[in-house]
Amino acid sequence: MNTAATHATRRVATATLVGTTLEWYDFMLYGTAAALIFNKQFFPSFSPTAGTLASFATFAVGFGARPLGGLLFGHFGDRIGRKATLIVSLIMMGVSSTLIGLLPNYHSIGFWAPALLVALRLIQGIGLGGEGTGAVVLAMEHAPTGRLNRYASYPQMGTPAGVILANGAFLGTSALLPDAAFLDWGWRIPFLLSALLVVFGLAVRLRVTESPVFTAAADRGEVVVFPLRDSLRVGFSRLTLILLAAVATSAVVYIFMAFTLTYGTKTFGFSRNFLLLGVIVASLIWCATMPVWGALADRYGTHRVFLLGTAALLVWCAAYFPLINTGNRAVAWIALLGMGIALPISHSVGGIIVAELFPASVRYSGASLIVQASVALGGGCAPLIATALWTAGSSSAPVSWYIIAVCAVSLISTYVLFWLLPRRRGAAPVLATA
Repeated sequence: MNTAATHATRRVATATLVGTTLEWYDFMLYGTAAALIFNKQFFPSFSPTAGTLASFATFAVGFGARPLGGLLFGHFGDRIGRKATLIVSLIMMGVSSTLIGLLPNYHSIGFWAPALLVALRLIQGIGLGGEGTGAVVLAMEHAPTGRLNRYASYPQMGTPAGVILANGAFLGTSALLPDAAFLDWGWRIPFLLSALLVVFGLAVRLRVTESPVFTAAADRGEVVVFPLRDSLRVGFSRLTLILLAAVATSAVVYIFMAFTLTYGTKTFGFSRNFLLLGVIVASLIWCATMPVWGALADRYGTHRVFLLGTAALLVWCAAYFPLINTGNRAVAWIALLGMGIALPISHSVGGIIVAELFPASVRYSGASLIVQASVALGGGCAPLIATALWTAGSSSAPVSWYIIAVCAVSLISTYVLFWLLPRRRGAAPVLATA
């Protein structure tokens, strides 16, 4: 690869990482605030438990909107190009997050406060639905030969990087302000910072060139009129299995990032800042190790690494809440840091195993459909289900069994899709991407 092409590829990797980081910053600000703030600001007439459930229900609304965003942006990403759709999604996220920071609370405008909160959360969900998959597709279509997973892992790093920024913003604001001031108005500061961050993100993303794969397809007249319809030709069984395979990572991510904050503060009295700092450090490990797993996937096979990662999640989810339940701060940190080690294995290649199932002409639409459906099914409802199970059983055991079961389903689906079905058809399993 010549010097100019190398610089262009690295620019794409950087731009997709920056863009997804900012979008996940916006999205996860909401998750952190839902766990710690919104029940008091927007649902004060509810009991503490009911307010937390209502707050997590609005959190889940964004996930319900993500498939819609995936379908919308996927269609236009396959029709007019990857770059333009990713710019629009970034603007949507930045504007909606800034408006949440300006939104009056329930005591000021009554019913309209939670109603507007839900509306802005819907816009966030639509924006992020177009971002994550599109950034992976753009990165993989610029990747040099033999480095597909490594380059495609960069936009995936945006998830933990966004978590670090979001929790760091909350942690810093909380540390600088008295508790009463933080709960009253200080929580708005991280949301208002979105306005500045999105300007930076746009400056980086506007310098990216369009996907050479899409450009070549357009030049050949191969742009599809209804890409989503054509993407379904992959087959119902393969689409279902890849959907179930992707569910575990999403569910574990949101149990870790959102439910843990509520559970730890209310059950064991861990401080908000203690848990936020633990999540930040775990996310640093998560973010830093993703390119390593991407490089290993290039060498040993994407699906082998994904299967290993899903198995690691199952094992650690069995240990996670028992470790936290010791009530010991040091042991609780072991639980959190263990998540930072286990999560990046499957997450680093999760976007690739979905995107590579589809031809380039329908890749954005098909991959968006699967990824966003898996996130809505696995991630969006996970904190809400976990809170309901915990409340009903007065114990974390039902939550542990729930997340273990989700991981087991994903593990079995991965094996069937990438090993059992190819062998039954008399073909070798696909163990590396190209």
